[in-house]
Amino acid sequence: MPAGEIYPVAPVRETSMSELPCVHGKQKEYQLIQVKNTWCRVESGHEIPCTWEEDQIVVSQAKIGEKTSNSGISWTVQAPIVFRYKVVESQNLLDPCNPTLLYGHVSDPQELETYQKKPQKRLIVIDATVDKFYGYKVRKYFEANNVNYKILPFITTEETKSMELVMSIVEEVHKFSLDRRTEPIIAIGGGVCLDIVGLAASLYRRRTPYIRVPTTLLSYVDASVGAKNGVNFCNCKNKLGSYTPPAATFLDRSFIQTIPRRQISNGLGEILKMALMKHKELFELLELHGKHLLDTKFQTRIGVTSRGDPALQTTRIAIETMLEELAPNLWEDDLDRLVDYGHVVSPELEMKVLPALMHGEAVNTDMAFMTHVSYVRGLITLEEKDRTIQCMRGLELPVWHKDCTMPLIKKALAERFKHSGGKMRLPLPTGLGTAEIFNDVTDGTIEAAYKMWEEKCRDNTP
Repeated sequence: MPAGEIYPVAPVRETSMSELPCVHGKQKEYQLIQVKNTWCRVESGHEIPCTWEEDQIVVSQAKIGEKTSNSGISWTVQAPIVFRYKVVESQNLLDPCNPTLLYGHVSDPQELETYQKKPQKRLIVIDATVDKFYGYKVRKYFEANNVNYKILPFITTEETKSMELVMSIVEEVHKFSLDRRTEPIIAIGGGVCLDIVGLAASLYRRRTPYIRVPTTLLSYVDASVGAKNGVNFCNCKNKLGSYTPPAATFLDRSFIQTIPRRQISNGLGEILKMALMKHKELFELLELHGKHLLDTKFQTRIGVTSRGDPALQTTRIAIETMLEELAPNLWEDDLDRLVDYGHVVSPELEMKVLPALMHGEAVNTDMAFMTHVSYVRGLITLEEKDRTIQCMRGLELPVWHKDCTMPLIKKALAERFKHSGGKMRLPLPTGLGTAEIFNDVTDGTIEAAYKMWEEKCRDNTP
């Protein structure tokens, strides 16, 4: 898959409008055809009326099924919901001469020409810490491009990730009076900021376009490239949210140079997840270059080609493998997801110890435990287990936590079972860079793995 612009497309979804008992009914299927702004039904297999000129009609991919029985009629709507969004690498994103931030989400040349002819207006939500480092550049960018803008700095942390903050943003959007289709909200910050703005945009007028600009390594390879957004609720992580992709995500690794080393390590946890699940070469890159990536904060040295740049290689592979898993399943209709690795126990752990563990750290603690589950189950060798744990330590990630107790693990597994259709759906590595979903991991395996994990990792955490 080439780097740069990537276009995930959502699958067709089927929505039942009415469920009536129709055991021995008559069934019909209708196409939907628009003629001069009016939609009409035409039974499938029947010819389109000759009074309709071919250049006047539009045929939809949507269909309506109709079933008649003694008790009435039921209709079933099959409607394709297609999202097209862009993930774009861009250097010097805040250079006033770089048009990406203003127009990079527009693909159609004619639409772009129309955009450029009209005055531009943007509402920017920026993390308060990011604002201290880059706020002056953001202001200079929009002033140099004669944009009517408003910047909203907010403290965006797991503790503030709430509907109250979402509503504050929605109120500002309403007061600023954005065009609901041509003036996207811009979110600049880490994953929490991107999640909050995404939810606000999905709620205002049911869907307002927004743009993600990730400023942490974690959000660069994870939160920025998918469709999910949300906030914490009732002390549960991301219990309220929606699936609304951004119009575009703009990636600029230069933001990462100003974040602390611990946050670099935090992001490496999510990159390692994709490596363990499906990409052995990515795992080997992390083994070989992990310390270098931490030391250089993912910045490319002058004169280094892309082929010899571990920062560019690891981020591109991480994003490409993530999009491969997300694009066919944006709405998570299929709950068997490899990207859930490290996300079985970690939500319970992260919320319990907040703010002691960052997201990627909690995920890695989960992965370290599940690595031992795989080993006890006989899915990976001793060498593969040890290499995995050693790689985690090399990336300066925690491999054990005192609050990740057996009762917490059992509670997390019970919650997963309850909310996953009565299945465990445990993604587990079956080698370095390969994985499968398992539904038959026993309590005995979990307990044996916990005992081994505690014995091997408790006194050797970084």
